Amino acid sequence: MTMRLPEASQSTGSCVSEELLPVLEGSRLPILLASARAHLAVRWPDTHLALWQKAANDWVLHAGQCDARPEMLPDGVSFFCMPKIRWQAVPYADEHALWLVASASEAESVEFGESLSLLARALSVRVDAAVQLAQLTSAVDQLAKAERLQRALYAITELAGSDVELPDMLAVIHRIVGELMYAENFFIALLDAERHLLRFPYFRDTEDSWSVRDAERVLDLAGSRGSLTEWVIRHGETLMGPSRDLQHRVGLALDDAKYGPQSVDWLGVPLRRGEDIFGAVVVQSYDPTYRYGDDERALLGYVAQHISTALERRFARDSLERHVAERTDELRIANLALRDEIQERHRAERLQAALFRIAELGSSTVGLGAFFENLHLVVSDLLHATNFYIALHDVDSDMLSFPYSVDQHDRQREPRRLARGMTEYVLREGRAVLADRAVIDGLSAQNEVQSHGTHARSWLGVPLICSDQVVGVLAVQSYDDSHRYTPRDQELLTFVSWHIANALERKRAAASLQSAYAELEVRVEQRTEALYAANRDLREQIAERERAEWQLRHAALHDPLTGLPNRTYLMARLTESIARHSTHPEQRYAVLFLDLDRFKVVNDSVGHLVGDELLKEAGARIAANVGRRGTIARLGGDEFAVLVDSVREASEVTDVAERIILAMEEPFRVVGKELYSSTSIGVVLADSHYATPAEILRDADVALYRAKAKGRRCYALFDDALRQKALHQLELESQLRRALQRGEFEPFYQPIIELESGSVAGFEALLRWRHPSLGMLAPSEFLTQAEESGLLEAIDWLLYECVFAQIRQFLQPQQYVSINVGARHLRSASFVARLRDLLASSDVPAHQLQIEVTERSLFEQPEFASDLLESLRGFGVRVALDDFGTGYSSLSYLHQFPIQVLKIDRSFVDAIGRADAGSALAVLNAICVLGQSLGMDVVAEGIETRDQWQTVRELGCRFGQGFLLATPQSLQTTCCDSK
Repeated sequence: MTMRLPEASQSTGSCVSEELLPVLEGSRLPILLASARAHLAVRWPDTHLALWQKAANDWVLHAGQCDARPEMLPDGVSFFCMPKIRWQAVPYADEHALWLVASASEAESVEFGESLSLLARALSVRVDAAVQLAQLTSAVDQLAKAERLQRALYAITELAGSDVELPDMLAVIHRIVGELMYAENFFIALLDAERHLLRFPYFRDTEDSWSVRDAERVLDLAGSRGSLTEWVIRHGETLMGPSRDLQHRVGLALDDAKYGPQSVDWLGVPLRRGEDIFGAVVVQSYDPTYRYGDDERALLGYVAQHISTALERRFARDSLERHVAERTDELRIANLALRDEIQERHRAERLQAALFRIAELGSSTVGLGAFFENLHLVVSDLLHATNFYIALHDVDSDMLSFPYSVDQHDRQREPRRLARGMTEYVLREGRAVLADRAVIDGLSAQNEVQSHGTHARSWLGVPLICSDQVVGVLAVQSYDDSHRYTPRDQELLTFVSWHIANALERKRAAASLQSAYAELEVRVEQRTEALYAANRDLREQIAERERAEWQLRHAALHDPLTGLPNRTYLMARLTESIARHSTHPEQRYAVLFLDLDRFKVVNDSVGHLVGDELLKEAGARIAANVGRRGTIARLGGDEFAVLVDSVREASEVTDVAERIILAMEEPFRVVGKELYSSTSIGVVLADSHYATPAEILRDADVALYRAKAKGRRCYALFDDALRQKALHQLELESQLRRALQRGEFEPFYQPIIELESGSVAGFEALLRWRHPSLGMLAPSEFLTQAEESGLLEAIDWLLYECVFAQIRQFLQPQQYVSINVGARHLRSASFVARLRDLLASSDVPAHQLQIEVTERSLFEQPEFASDLLESLRGFGVRVALDDFGTGYSSLSYLHQFPIQVLKIDRSFVDAIGRADAGSALAVLNAICVLGQSLGMDVVAEGIETRDQWQTVRELGCRFGQGFLLATPQSLQTTCCDSK
């Protein structure tokens, strides 16, 4: 049977459900229910009772036990029977009310129901009383909390006006908050917006070791980004919950080491000053038994308002006190300064009067005795000078005299040789000395001084310095303790001594002035004679300097060997001609650029001295055939240039060129030798587009190269075709520079095949230019211009870096990659180190790299190249000789250089199959035999037919390379093939 409690309990129906649970758990209902069951069991022995409450979506059993649950009853049914068990259910109140469920077998339902109704009424009264008691208890608790909160706020308010120091005040606030809620871990953070700092004037934490530091804790505001405290201050919002959950929720990084350990529960409330946030107060718990809820959140927020007010009042009071103290100190300092200023003004007035008096004495005609006596009176007005004397040092006699002395005990001071007295000590030191008896005795103990006369209790002596020389001493002394000299007296007497020394010097100067006048007349006469002689020498020096300057100008503008004008002179004349032609187009000019054919051969065979004489004779012949309208200049080496002005027809210039060519074909007789030479000439006629001399010489040089290409001993006139070719070369050079900056050069890889097995032994990296408009370009289309413009080395290094970065994608451990190294690299002292560094940075093993060099590049500097290749082989790099058979092809240099691979030039392979292949096959066979005998690998290049492949393999060539075997491929194709 199920029965709800009677209507008497409906007065508390609103507090049933969740609020009723703690009331029921704390009441004596279980005991009452057990007693009722015992009473019913007398009549119905198998009676079972249970008290249920529906909470949320489930039923809660508060007391007793029963197999039936209220949810088993259909809505609106008050009576229900089941086989073998008969029980009654009487619904009462709504679905959130309490239900009394009873079960018994073989019971009369009416009687059982009445007994159950009586029990329900008793339980209703009991529940009603328990709810009222719980409400009263809650009200009492709320009142106690309100009183504690009010006392806490009063205490915080009183703290703000007290004299307690800020750390002690914050400690008391911590204790007050701890009385209201769990706050064992508590800290306050304040924002210092001006310095971008986050200060922690109070920090207490049981787990964070930061809290035990003595100094005030400070964090950089930018460095504290990521902490919950900084987030609360920045956003002005309260945060509550486990620290890790909060960090995740607001998007902060998890960093225990930087912001302390993670807490089980964390509550932070901002501190406000009006609309501004100036800090935060935080509590946290590391104990799972202590958690924070909405009550603690509201409580800490309310307390934080009063903490903000208290801190504002404390900061305002501290600021006011500091301001008052600062103003007080300023006034005290100003008062002292004013008093010192008045005293200093009086002292300065006395000092100024004394200095005026000293200046008057120095300019007066009184004798030295009266002068010293008046000085004593002046000093006496400034300080205690009862005992006063002046000592002067005569350098010539090394004697110390006392022209003036007034003393209470030593009436007379006799002249003496320099000894170890206090006066001599000042002379030696060259500075003022202030000494009492103890200092004097100490100097005596150190054997610095020996006392003379009566012992003084206080002694002050200052040097008299004239022209940086110590000439005497002014001293005052006291024989009793009634007066002791001070550093102030020392400073004053030192200042006065400078003026006294000056006055004394003037006195001495006046005595020697007369003799100086006479000596001056003699010196003036001597000086006049010396000036006359000096002027004569100066005129001679000026003339010599003018001659030297002319020689320097001539040397700067002329060639020292031939005496002809040099490049500087020619460039200046060309500039004038260009300017004149731009304003007067009819005044045309032309430039002839020439050099001597085969001059290097002559110079190397007969020596430089003969070569120099040949250049002199050549310059003379050129000058003889140019005429007065031309300017001939030697530009350097065997290069000459001729500027011809006032040109009317081109034939005038070509006639000059022909005369020079004919003259140079005549034999030269130099140093007893008969030499033959010739010349080639490039000619440029004036044009309006020339703006600088360099442009003209550039085109003349281009024309000279065309003349040499035509067979030498002739001239070539620069025309539009040459101009277009030059422009094309300039444009190509510009494109090469841009391509180098943009990285448009890339390697293509051609496999090197083992002919017997067909396996890939390695790859040769070949240069390609991916031109943005012309597509992929082979080296033959740009390599010559790259070498002439000096860009080839930079392109090579770009290629090497690209190759080393790519080969790890496809190169097998047993394979290698081969790169071409030109002559410029073999002449570079830094090549080996740079290549080694590039290998190391690219993580490429040295044994997987092979460099290819040509015979011609080796013989430009053979000794240097040999050392360089030995260095490369020393750390594992292989060396291959490319295009073997087309150059020197000498056995001697194969032993001279550390070469491991011979690459047969493709010209020999191309001859296979032709009618004249006999000699080529003999060379191929010889090279293969030579390579085998020297232990070198031999690679045949340019294999394009099966006949060629079969032939080189039969000749014993182990490796081959060519389009028949594999074409050069891009990185992507190479990677795909390797896979």
